[in-house]
Amino acid sequence: MSPRDDDFARTVGLIVDLAQYSQSASADDDFVDSVGPSLSASLPEPPPGLLPPDYDPNDGPQYPG
Repeated sequence: MSPRDDDFARTVGLIVDLAQYSQSASADDDFVDSVGPSLSASLPEPPPGLLPPDYDPNDGPQYPG
């Protein structure tokens, strides 16, 4: 795996761990609320081949708001 792929996999793993932690009885909601967006924002571009070639992240349903 390349360093870029490692970084992507590590960040996804941290997001999954945070999601699991957020469901625990002793979770600190303020911690989850502050770390979650930071982890999401730091998520690098996915490795080539992970998404279909015709995938367009801007193409999808129109949500209100």
